[in-house]
Amino acid sequence: MRKQYRAQGLAEADLAADPYTQFAHWFADAVNGGITEPNAMVVSTADPDGRPSSRTVLLKSYDHRGFVFYTNYESRKGRELEANPYASLLFPWHPIARQVIACGPVERVSREETEAYFRSRPHGSRLGAWASAQSRRVAREELERAYEELAARYPDGSDVPVPPHWGGFRVRADRVEFWQGRENRLHDRLRYENGDGSWSVQRLAP
Repeated sequence: MRKQYRAQGLAEADLAADPYTQFAHWFADAVNGGITEPNAMVVSTADPDGRPSSRTVLLKSYDHRGFVFYTNYESRKGRELEANPYASLLFPWHPIARQVIACGPVERVSREETEAYFRSRPHGSRLGAWASAQSRRVAREELERAYEELAARYPDGSDVPVPPHWGGFRVRADRVEFWQGRENRLHDRLRYENGDGSWSVQRLAP
């Protein structure tokens, strides 16, 4: 179950001056490469005892401030990020032999950003944010009943308020690694690091 990568290499001279611009280039390549949900990323957090957990979440926006996703603040990842506000993001773009890893401190986005994004979601997704006590034990019937009650209270087309326990997190990455698969497992790994407000790039052994 081993694949021989034959992709074009990644040189320091190919990189943008900052990781977010470089990410934008690679994200466009992932979209144009036909990857299903290229914004899907594995978010890893850790509890106060250092025990890690991971799950797939969708990236909703990014800019020079960081990478943003939304969730229930009372979910496992929400509680872990409150206790230990650091995360690692992994974008596994296997079909084009690339991956991006972004690590750094995490903060909540403003309530205004959360409300603007929530209003852009499909009606059913907004109801689902209320219906699901994410990461808690639940019977399927209980979950569906809660959704049906909410659907009756907020029919399609009505305004659904943002749950107070729901919102966005921004990962303010201070390390971003770009990995390009190469032949004979001599992959390219170039990592941006932020020190004193400026980015430097290091090449890592594969």
